[in-house]
Amino acid sequence: MTTKNWRPQTKAVRSGQTRSNFDETSEALFLTSGYVYPTAEEAEKTFKGESTHFQYSRFGNPTVAMFENRLIALEGAEACRATSTGMSAIFFSLLACLKAGDRIVAARQLFGSCHYIINELLPKYGIKGEFVDGSDLAQWEKALSTPAQAVLFESPSNPMLDIVDMKAVCDLAHKAGATVVVDNAFATPILQRPLEFGADVVVHSATKYIDGQGRTLGGAVLGSKSYIIDKLQPIIRNTGPSLSPFNAWVLVKGLETLGLRVERHCANAVKVADALSKNPAISRVLYPGRKDHPQHELAAKQMSAFGGVVTFDVKGGKAACFAALNKLGIVDIANNLGDSKSMVTHPATTTHMRIGAEERAKLGINDGTVRISVGLEDVQDIIDDLEQALGQ
Repeated sequence: MTTKNWRPQTKAVRSGQTRSNFDETSEALFLTSGYVYPTAEEAEKTFKGESTHFQYSRFGNPTVAMFENRLIALEGAEACRATSTGMSAIFFSLLACLKAGDRIVAARQLFGSCHYIINELLPKYGIKGEFVDGSDLAQWEKALSTPAQAVLFESPSNPMLDIVDMKAVCDLAHKAGATVVVDNAFATPILQRPLEFGADVVVHSATKYIDGQGRTLGGAVLGSKSYIIDKLQPIIRNTGPSLSPFNAWVLVKGLETLGLRVERHCANAVKVADALSKNPAISRVLYPGRKDHPQHELAAKQMSAFGGVVTFDVKGGKAACFAALNKLGIVDIANNLGDSKSMVTHPATTTHMRIGAEERAKLGINDGTVRISVGLEDVQDIIDDLEQALGQ
């Protein structure tokens, strides 16, 4: 068998492994800032780009390369660069295809920090941003009827789990001349591979499901060799959003169990969503795997399963919502997700607080909205904890 023919779980365990001369079974951790050269000529070749010899860990490291190559295999990309965080992956993936005078069209259903980048940061450098409702193809079509240089969206989105028709939007974006950047952190490459639907660039917050145990920060940008090597690499090389070798090593090991964990996250989330839908304290449950989700059929076309995040509204607004969250005994209140531990987040007062009430209303986030990242505990214990907190 060639590595190209390996199935995803084999790729998650075996891809990208580079053994040292010690022939170790576990991937080696190379905690080094720099590298030596056998000759002055080899150093010159390295700096000219004529040699693949490692030069400096700010822009290349054997452990980081193993993580990058493993993700390449899982996403089906040509190349990858790892970054220090998921947000640095988003930001630098956009800088690689935008300059002053350019225009980016983005789904407004984005993580709060992504909103800041599009709405506040990029305009400071002469880059115009325009938001559309990610699920509304008519809005995409109108926005992309004039030239654009980049398109950004999440699918499923954070926290309302909106689904974007990736192929349709990619087709519209390419006609407008745009590079399409898709945040795949919620689905992971186990459930969805955006490049297969026409996306040009895939970004990950590896902090989430790829690590899966709340240990490290990390991000990754994947795409064609021309994009990664010619456009992204010079920015990373000279500005330094580097992933540490130790974090890369943790993430490499996280990828080995990603498929197993995502399978359990999904199975637990289905049961949690169903239980919440029957609770009289809940007015709305959003989960792409449920038939009452407005984009269930589209999600089923794009994803092999529906992820580990469920969003719901507690009746009674902020006061009732906080009272319920404060009664939780197993589920933690936190602003992370993708952890083995179940976690709830109140977006209006945390992750999406700074985008303002008007923009939150456009996203469907109200004062009773809760996002739960369903963990790997026994699912009945998760449900029991939610039910005792919400009351019957």
